[in-house]
Amino acid sequence: MARKLFAVVRAAVIAPLFISLWTYFFPRWFGGPRAFHDPRAAGWLVVAIGAAIALPCIWQFAWRGLGTPAPFDPPRKLVVSGPYRYVRNPMYVGMLMVIAGEAIVFPNITRGMLIEAAAFLALAALFVLAFEEPVLRSMFGQEYDEYRAHVRRWIPRVAPWYPPPHLE
Repeated sequence: MARKLFAVVRAAVIAPLFISLWTYFFPRWFGGPRAFHDPRAAGWLVVAIGAAIALPCIWQFAWRGLGTPAPFDPPRKLVVSGPYRYVRNPMYVGMLMVIAGEAIVFPNITRGMLIEAAAFLALAALFVLAFEEPVLRSMFGQEYDEYRAHVRRWIPRVAPWYPPPHLE
């Protein structure tokens, strides 16, 4: 139990730093002091859906995987529960939705946020292909291959995948 709680604390420190980098510091840097002025309510729904996808992933990484979203402190166990039953990279999908929602909410930075969303998607795809997937294959071997065979990288499944007991 102590290992799980320590992982949750680590994730609670690391995740907000990463999220604020993309949702506050970058937009503030390219949008200036008026970046967050004149919000429009319509985009908050997109932000909320993205957060509802991404935040449980952070919890799953900590509680089930005993790690964090940071590459220097990855999960020690393969996480195939929660949003990971639908898509292999739900944290990136959720974060992309948060950034896109922010582009709708804040008209002063819409263009910059759309460029940021494209950059985020490109960087995430490159990171997943060049680093994450090879590391997961080396760490979890056949378990990861089985998961990969049933759950797509970016496009969610309609129905959740229920892994065999040896993967849960």
